[in-house]
Amino acid sequence: MRGLLIVVTALVLILTDARCASLTRILVGFPPGQATDLIARLLAERLGPALGETVIVENRPGQGGSIALASLAQSPADGHTVVLAPLASLVVNPHLYKSIAYDTRRDFAPVALVADLPLLLVVNPSLPVNSVAELIAYAKANPEKLAHPSSGNGTLSHLGMEVFKQRAGITILHVPYRGSVPAMTDLMTGIVGVAMDTVAVTEPFIRGDKMRLIASAYGKRVAAFPDTPTVAEQGFAEVDLSAWLGIVASAATPKARVDRLGAAINKIIQSPEIVARFTALGAIPRSEGPADFGAFLASEDARWSAVVKASGLRIE
Repeated sequence: MRGLLIVVTALVLILTDARCASLTRILVGFPPGQATDLIARLLAERLGPALGETVIVENRPGQGGSIALASLAQSPADGHTVVLAPLASLVVNPHLYKSIAYDTRRDFAPVALVADLPLLLVVNPSLPVNSVAELIAYAKANPEKLAHPSSGNGTLSHLGMEVFKQRAGITILHVPYRGSVPAMTDLMTGIVGVAMDTVAVTEPFIRGDKMRLIASAYGKRVAAFPDTPTVAEQGFAEVDLSAWLGIVASAATPKARVDRLGAAINKIIQSPEIVARFTALGAIPRSEGPADFGAFLASEDARWSAVVKASGLRIE
């Protein structure tokens, strides 16, 4: 009897280990329902069958997505825990916060670049501007009148405007909010006058005539508003802003696992169904594997390190 019990116990342990090995978690540093979370769930639904594994999404909100990355930095390097992370938590927060629990270049292995979330430049309808040139002229003529909101210090809605202001040579007061909803509310009421935010955030208000779209701050015109020129087309080629999303694993994850994940994710992203679903969320699919995403990540890290330094912003 004792021998049988030992055998049964061993079998249970083996089966448990097998189930654990076939479970992959995608960590998301934001609450359910936000764009990053929705994209993660679209990927998880299709990644499970592609890998022959159970893939789940776990939300670890906080510190602009950095809590999820800090958790990944302490996870086993087996490729069964990954993070779908935005630009801010990967290449802004490490330069913005004085104390953060990871180093992006040291602690993470790039797996796949997933999507761009383009930014749009919008103004309150009462503002007498319809173009980038008119906005700059108004800002220079009224240096004390304009303010712009953001969804928080260090977010792309903040630093994207910093990039634009630096290039345009204008001063506009920054007002940080706790999220896009209160920021957009105050833009509609005229408490603040101009903002940058994603297509998903701004599109309903633009179509409802609650705010006026004057430019795409992305490198090209967006599908939702194809007749609206880019900031680059209006004279500022350096302004190309999107809150891109990418998947990273722990740095010591075996290359074979990283390559397998990257190939499976890229195949999913290229499917017509996912392209359509991403587009509905205001996202543009990107299908770059570990090597290309790694090169992109390095260039973005250098870019946003310089932007943060130029802004003079530093958070405890």
